[in-house]
Amino acid sequence: MRLVDLYGHEDLKLRLSSAASSGTLPGSLLFHGPRGVGKQRLALWLGQLLVCENTPAPCGHCRSCQYAVNLTHPDLHWYFPRPRPKDADPDLEDVRDDYRDAIAERLANGGLYPSPPGNEGIFVATVRAIVREASVTPAMARRKIFVIGDAERMVSQEGADQAANAFLKMLEEPSDKTTIILTSSEPGALLPTVRSRAVAVRVPGISESAVRQFLSDPVVSTALDKTGPQKKTLNELLQLAGSAPGTLFGGEARGKAMASARRLIDAAIAPHSSSRHAAAMGVGASGARGSFTDILDSLIIILGERMRAALHDGNNERAVAASRAADLVGLAKVRAGGNVNPQLITAGLLHDLSSALR
Repeated sequence: MRLVDLYGHEDLKLRLSSAASSGTLPGSLLFHGPRGVGKQRLALWLGQLLVCENTPAPCGHCRSCQYAVNLTHPDLHWYFPRPRPKDADPDLEDVRDDYRDAIAERLANGGLYPSPPGNEGIFVATVRAIVREASVTPAMARRKIFVIGDAERMVSQEGADQAANAFLKMLEEPSDKTTIILTSSEPGALLPTVRSRAVAVRVPGISESAVRQFLSDPVVSTALDKTGPQKKTLNELLQLAGSAPGTLFGGEARGKAMASARRLIDAAIAPHSSSRHAAAMGVGASGARGSFTDILDSLIIILGERMRAALHDGNNERAVAASRAADLVGLAKVRAGGNVNPQLITAGLLHDLSSALR
């Protein structure tokens, strides 16, 4: 297997390619944008461009490009949240072995995968491995590239050690042989010391035509059969995906998020405030990341369905109400990025939704 092609983001690809060829590409970047729009795939594409042996890059044919799309290039490294190591201080080779297995698992689905569970993170052992790898001379290319996905999952309580400080120094003063690309769907939840050291690049959703091309890719079809929603038509998949087709690969977690979102809608339109209070308490008090953001994303999908149904029925008043409610959920997502207690966010959101949807 190889990585599925990158669809959409043509303007961004042109800008990044131009910056790389002119030597003005920053050494530390932060790709941020909605979940499922392809931030990590874009980062891996940029990594391929930087290791490509030909011009214009990435050519897709040279040895380095072939290694990059097979995720076997020795100078292109991909890190992302993983379960907490059982050993409090694992050997660095054990960390590397774990990532080799995890990357192989993702590659088996063309590099398509569900969002990591909320209990997974980028722990200090991984940070040590990144710092150690960055100190080694590139094996094939002129530089090493580190793609660090879901970077907001870096565990802050383990951040005051020598490895974490070395990583911050890497971000602030990367060598001319190192490029670091962080990605995040929740940039407000990033450690401020990390966020301030990388140049932010907004990654928007992709067009409907790009989503159609993505869904027509045979690699995508195979991956959807394994981990995506139950069999649906192309139009149903387009509606579910919106401009972020990566959200289709939520598996069981996506189903749970949709069920939780529907319960919140029911609570918002219930006649008694006690229903809203109980629903808010049921969200949980853990950090506003992972599953809570998935619930908010699912709320936006459900409200979009309500708006389209209302327009189909000619009920403009109900359509406007659903649109306003979706805006309120968007504001809640911004608050969630600031590490506010999800129960507090949900309580306020349900109060606002109750007024908007009645």
